[in-house]
Amino acid sequence: MRPEVTVKENYEFRRIYRKGRSAVSPCMVVYCQKNRQGRSRLGVTVSTKLGHAVVRNKVRRRLREIYRLNREHMKPGYDVILVARVRAVHTPYRKLEKSYLAALRELDLLQEEEA
Repeated sequence: MRPEVTVKENYEFRRIYRKGRSAVSPCMVVYCQKNRQGRSRLGVTVSTKLGHAVVRNKVRRRLREIYRLNREHMKPGYDVILVARVRAVHTPYRKLEKSYLAALRELDLLQEEEA
C-alpha cells in the first residue's frame, strides 16, 4: 500500500480515536473520521496480546487486504483505523470480511448501489 494512503503518525491515530466515530464487532473495532484530502486512508493497529510477530503480521495483512478489496464500495475521503481484537487471530477470512462490512454499514461508509 502506498504511504500516502496510510495513517502513520501517532497524533493522527489519537485524533481519530478521540474525535472519530466507531463500530465494534467481536473481531475488530473500526474508527473513522472524515478528512479533507478527498481520498480514504487506512491505519491498522494490532496489539502484542494477539501473539508473536508472525501472528500479528498475518492479521495485519488480512485486514489490509479486506480494506483494499472493499475500497471501491466505500465513500471517499475518510480516515479508517482497524483495531484487531484477539478473536481476529482464529477467525476465518470471510467472517472477518463480513464483520468489516457490517461495521462500515453501521458507520454509513458504504456507497449506495446504483440500480
